[in-house]
Amino acid sequence: MSSIIKSERLLGVAIVIAGFGLLFEHALLEMGQAAALIGAAGLVLAIVLASMRVAHHAEVLAAKVGDPYGTMILTLSAVLVEVIILAIMMSAEEMSPTLVRDTIYSAVMLDINGILGLAALLGGLKHGEQSYNDDSSRTYSVMILTAMGISMIVPEFVPAAKWHVYSAFTIVAMVTLYAVFLKMQVGVHSYFFSYSYPKREGTVKRAPQEEPVAVSIGILVVGVVVIGVLAEVMSGLLTFGLKGSGAPPVMAALVVAAISASPEIMTAMRAALANRMQAVVNIALGASLSTVILTVPVVEAIALYTGQPFIMAMSPVQTVMVTITLIAAAINLNDGETNAIEGMTHFVLFATFIMLSVLGI
Repeated sequence: MSSIIKSERLLGVAIVIAGFGLLFEHALLEMGQAAALIGAAGLVLAIVLASMRVAHHAEVLAAKVGDPYGTMILTLSAVLVEVIILAIMMSAEEMSPTLVRDTIYSAVMLDINGILGLAALLGGLKHGEQSYNDDSSRTYSVMILTAMGISMIVPEFVPAAKWHVYSAFTIVAMVTLYAVFLKMQVGVHSYFFSYSYPKREGTVKRAPQEEPVAVSIGILVVGVVVIGVLAEVMSGLLTFGLKGSGAPPVMAALVVAAISASPEIMTAMRAALANRMQAVVNIALGASLSTVILTVPVVEAIALYTGQPFIMAMSPVQTVMVTITLIAAAINLNDGETNAIEGMTHFVLFATFIMLSVLGI
């Protein structure tokens, strides 16, 4: 027990911060916007700490079951964190109606251009060309394109009076897509998402994870609950702190996307530097697909329940950036090998996304 408590000290810190947040939320709001933003920053840090422990135990479970199940557990845990934060922030009366759209867009830019781009760049500089199963990249890419097209491009052309009909259709379409994808990923086509790395002499085999499965599952549940409490307080402070500040509208969405992706970034970088590009592809593209295909049905169901639609159609700039990103991914990830140049192209697209966000475009 003492060893578990010691290893989970980061989660303990997050729990303590959550307690302080609940106690002093109203006091911070009364102290003004600056204090609210400082408090929100502290809570974001606490959410990242809790997310790191959730990701760690997702990795423990992943190591026990292997690919493709392992990376599926990791990406689903990250998306679960994102959905919880979004659902809580959407309940705020003054939250932007484009929060969900901007968060999904930001997550796709961060996962494909940020995580995959930086990992391929660093891995390419260290190892040259890095191999992976190109069946996985093609499957992920076409499903991301389809899911984003249905849920975030087509709604621009749906009449306002019929939004609820299309929302219901979107829910059915996303659930069906994911059900078929899941059957492929864990069924007879699971080899699409795995890669047999050649054995090298002198390679030290990783020691198996020592944490029992029950402990990892329990801490995962506790971590998700703690993240929910932290997000509840953080959303109120962040909304108040950003109100009238002139900050870019996408700022809140960037915060949510960055929180959910923070554990994935470290995992993907470690995999790239260890010359395991298949794990990077599964994490980056799998997280993008899961974000779209799982978040959309949840928020559309909330919209139908409340009778208030969310703005899901991407802006022209967002549509162009997503199109360029998916075309670049289709070209770069078509031959089963990545290199530093391919990584750099995606990372430049990520830098462009950040610049456009700072400019408020």
